[in-house]
Amino acid sequence: MRTDLAIIGAGPAGMEAAATARECGLSVLLIDEQPEPGGQIWRAIERNASERSDNLSFLGPDYAAGAAKAERFRASGASYWPSTMVWHLDLQEAGNKTLLVACDGVTRHVEARSVVIATGAMERPVPIPGWTLPGVMSIGAAQTVLKSSGLYPQAPLVLAGSGPLLLLFAVQCHAAGIPVAAVLDTTPPGAMIRGLPHLPKALFGWRTLLKGRRLTQALSASRIPIHRHVQKLEALGTDCVERVRFMSDGKTVELEATALLLHEGVVPNPQLTRLISCEHRWNAAQRCFHPILSDRGETSVPGVFVAGDGGGIGGAMAAENAGRIAALEIAAEHGALNRPSGDIEIAKARDNLRAQMAVRPLLDAMYPPPRWIGRLDGDVTICRCEEVSAAAVRGAAADGAPGPNQAKAFLRAGMGPCQGRMCGLTVTEILADSHGKEPEAIGYYRIRPPIKPVTVGELAALDGAD
Repeated sequence: MRTDLAIIGAGPAGMEAAATARECGLSVLLIDEQPEPGGQIWRAIERNASERSDNLSFLGPDYAAGAAKAERFRASGASYWPSTMVWHLDLQEAGNKTLLVACDGVTRHVEARSVVIATGAMERPVPIPGWTLPGVMSIGAAQTVLKSSGLYPQAPLVLAGSGPLLLLFAVQCHAAGIPVAAVLDTTPPGAMIRGLPHLPKALFGWRTLLKGRRLTQALSASRIPIHRHVQKLEALGTDCVERVRFMSDGKTVELEATALLLHEGVVPNPQLTRLISCEHRWNAAQRCFHPILSDRGETSVPGVFVAGDGGGIGGAMAAENAGRIAALEIAAEHGALNRPSGDIEIAKARDNLRAQMAVRPLLDAMYPPPRWIGRLDGDVTICRCEEVSAAAVRGAAADGAPGPNQAKAFLRAGMGPCQGRMCGLTVTEILADSHGKEPEAIGYYRIRPPIKPVTVGELAALDGAD
């Protein structure tokens, strides 16, 4: 198949990019691994909206707003391949991009003049002692199951971590009548003081600040027990999690728990941009790598754009505007943008994006990523796929491994089914701490195709019709 624009990911950025590009007259193919559009933020929104599910009430108005976005995308006329996995992106000398995708046991071949990567973010792994026990999972994963199936863990349920998603999910659980035994807030003391210098700029994003205030008030009104300044968190149990132990304000506390949900923020998903050797930068405030983008949203690889949280964490509304900007810039590049109206639309989207990103420095300062991850040692599992411990990573550093790729050769960390998604940042942080360097100097895994597991049958079954 040939198309003007291939978009990878059907979340807020991908859907907006597709609809906007179609308005400009481009041929568009949107590819997504999920069976329905919406991404993580609006997962299962069409089903919940059409069935008038009770989920719409407790998940909140921001979630419900996704129904109109999905409807706009569906009406755009863009080609849509759901339940389809991109496992390779290849750059051709002529400038076209080749995508190899797996769907229904067959590999399909797509050529595109331009590509928008809208694969969003992933939760930062939280490797605490006992995090591999059944019953321990991320808040994002639990929220996915809640949105798509209406299922939730058995009580007693404990939420632990820091940041807006922890707050949001606790409020959603309370609104849904899901009992939460406790919230363990790992945010370090002094959040307001850290955020104060960034407040004047953040006022441009006053709507986001207002939402945060409402969530804080709702959590307080819920009377869910909250433990502040939590440190040294552990999940305890034999065959599954049974208890949670931690320190709060200098005191050791132990709680019963059938389920422990963890969250320490989200980070860009770098696999595709790493695969095609886009330039990346270490973001010290968010403690993650992200691709370097122009104000057009273009990477260092011409014709490849990133829109949404995959290029830097900003949230759903910021992702939408980033998707719109990328689509309009691509349309202009292909000679399909009406001027000057198109230029005005780009300027408006950039203004909106700046306003939505204005609150980001405040959030980064108030809810800093955990520095303790880089100091991990002992038998805490880092690479779940290959069962590699923190001590083993430090041992590889002591044996001369300067970075993740050499540690991979020593330990096989990053060679499992997740291709390093669950251990990549943690391995970088531990190696940086071991060598006394910054993570930027240590680097990240070198990503090779296939970026996700494919079967031999899928590799062999190339659909020549495409």
